[in-house]
Amino acid sequence: MESNIILVGMPASGKTTIGMSLSNRLSEYTLIDTDSFIEKTEGMSVVEIFKKKSEDYFRKLEYDTIKLLCTSGKNKIISVGGGAFENPDSRSTLLNFGKVFYLKSDLDILYSRIIKDTTRPLLNNENPIAVLEKLLKKREENYQKAHYIVNTSELSEDEIVEFILGKINETSFKC
Repeated sequence: MESNIILVGMPASGKTTIGMSLSNRLSEYTLIDTDSFIEKTEGMSVVEIFKKKSEDYFRKLEYDTIKLLCTSGKNKIISVGGGAFENPDSRSTLLNFGKVFYLKSDLDILYSRIIKDTTRPLLNNENPIAVLEKLLKKREENYQKAHYIVNTSELSEDEIVEFILGKINETSFKC
């Protein structure tokens, strides 16, 4: 295996959890979460960046981070924020510098996972399920452009990890 593994999907689709499980199985890979990377670089949370500097500012940071991570070597498991794949430049970079796995989840499962989470700026409002549904409808078309789609609603964590490992092992996995 000689490429990056990219995890995309909606908030609460399991990107962080699956990324950690993959990194435990693939010792030669480094797990990087783009939101955490940005928070460390900026010295503030994603929520604070949205409030103090704007979503546009955050999306620019997100693209710059994706470009940096993808072009600075291989053997990374990169978990990207839910909206990152909406940006055509970010999407193109991710698709060209790794194998992209869309972790797809049903709306009700996403909502049940996210209901008490206050760290998601786009969902901090009076009707988060309506916002989540609107985001999913808006983003689904781009998520479908991933190399592989994994329905996390129907599989256990181990089954998801095995699916991804199977896909990266069945090809030469070079980009």
